[in-house]
Amino acid sequence: PDPADSSPFVPRSLVVDERFDWGDDRPPGVPWAETVIYECHVKGMTRLHPEVGDTERGTYLGLCAEPVVEHLARLGVTAVELMPVQQIAAEEHLLRDGRTNYFGYSPLGWFAPHAGYARGGGETAARELRQMVAGLHRAGIEVLVDVVFNHTPEGDHRGPTLGLRGIDNRAYYLPRGDELDRYADYTGCGNTLDAGSPLCRRLILDALRFWVEELRVDGFRFDLAPVLGRSGGGPFDRGAELFREMAADPALSRVKLIGEPWDLGPDGYRLGGLPEELSEWNDRFRDGVRSFWRGDPGSAPALRRAVEGTPQLWAPRRPPRASVNFVTAHDGFTLADLVSYDRRHNEANGESNRDGHEHNLSRNWGVEGPTDSPPVLSLRRRVRRSLLATLALSAGTPMVSHGDELGRTQGGNNNAYCHDCELTWVRWPDGTQPEPAGFLTRALALRRREPALRPAGWDERRITWLSADGGALTPPARELPHFGALLAGRDGWLLLLFNGGDRERLFRLPRVAAAGPWRVRLDGGDGSSKELPGSTARVAAHTLLVLGRRYPDGSSAGPASGASPATSRSSR
Repeated sequence: PDPADSSPFVPRSLVVDERFDWGDDRPPGVPWAETVIYECHVKGMTRLHPEVGDTERGTYLGLCAEPVVEHLARLGVTAVELMPVQQIAAEEHLLRDGRTNYFGYSPLGWFAPHAGYARGGGETAARELRQMVAGLHRAGIEVLVDVVFNHTPEGDHRGPTLGLRGIDNRAYYLPRGDELDRYADYTGCGNTLDAGSPLCRRLILDALRFWVEELRVDGFRFDLAPVLGRSGGGPFDRGAELFREMAADPALSRVKLIGEPWDLGPDGYRLGGLPEELSEWNDRFRDGVRSFWRGDPGSAPALRRAVEGTPQLWAPRRPPRASVNFVTAHDGFTLADLVSYDRRHNEANGESNRDGHEHNLSRNWGVEGPTDSPPVLSLRRRVRRSLLATLALSAGTPMVSHGDELGRTQGGNNNAYCHDCELTWVRWPDGTQPEPAGFLTRALALRRREPALRPAGWDERRITWLSADGGALTPPARELPHFGALLAGRDGWLLLLFNGGDRERLFRLPRVAAAGPWRVRLDGGDGSSKELPGSTARVAAHTLLVLGRRYPDGSSAGPASGASPATSRSSR
């Protein structure tokens, strides 16, 4: 026998019974302007959940278990974005070291739900995934799937032959220049798929249609999306054939599509440049918000752009939903670690702490890692709430990373992709919903009640930026870490007061034609922020305070000063 023949070691396909009674299942069809995304890992989400059955923990059925669905609904989540659930194959070098690709960004079978997340294994994976989709749909929650059509686990030319390489190597992979036996690597994983190839393009489209039509998912997030626009290894083209076919497809054109707008190829950072049909992960939002709340000098303008939805990237061609806003995601620090560590701690990854991003924009607030210090813990809670409040109240589509609302930590590991253990699993508390989950619930409830916080078009985002003295934000004050944002809400005015400085700040409240006093709608601090008798408010350090004031008799008069919220972007 040929010693290079990998046939004995390649996973076999399995014929399964595809029949499933969907009953009265219907896609929730949540409008983009009302969408709140919750990124999660199927196994890690419920592996430690005390109220999920022993045989369902860590599975598709666990994710649609009643306690989990109730938690998501209580938070205000309208869509789960599942980290990869197509059949996964861990890379050879991880297996040699006794590790695995826990995150799952290494798909082997594009038409098969991952067997490891099914209680009954491969024979029941498709059925159990359908049960999960139907269960989440009943709660009004959409299911988005993170898909990887940019590389495969076959790796570089030294890797195993598991599928596409053995079928038609040149039809599916991008060669490295004239070296047809070597691969272009725009993914960091050893190979790059050629999405411009007719065979490869057809395979991708067939797989997408299968997940929509047969498994009834509600959309996709495309990992390293610029690869999909690199036909034949050329420069990125937002008008590439694959994008055009997706937009014209009856099944794919009606679901939510999100792209990660960067890859490792030439000119690979494409934020704001993907096709109009795709929303985009906005790392500029992430960095601006992180930088401001950790106290970086000069970061106030970036924070204001983030709250506005970074319109310079999209308007007027694309609506606010184009910006998928996030502070944390599966890559990088968790929210708890973002306020607990100045630097990464990835020693457990076996790469001498060299892997993972160094540019984290994090701050430990006085102690690296865990501490019992009450002042440090109080500061961390305050900054964490301010980060969540900014995410919830900014224009665009908010995305929360699983477990952040429960204080999930990875011990400072910002690249925990290879750990399938308690380091990465969500640890659920016993008893009542803890902070910051309760705070996030209140912040997202405020977002739902106020259309001004979730505009469907840029003309609906009417906001005026104010200095701490209640007047217009003039050039000398634009760099200061304390300012306000005035918005016309449903029943009156909303006033967001940002204090990113390290001491309490007194704000003078603007005069508006409204009856009654300003009232606290959301306090990101520890309760010490409050409106005062008269026309001022005291805002604690590192805090976002939201006040509201009702219109008299339902009218909607503008500010008495004559300033118009429609002039917002001239005063960033």
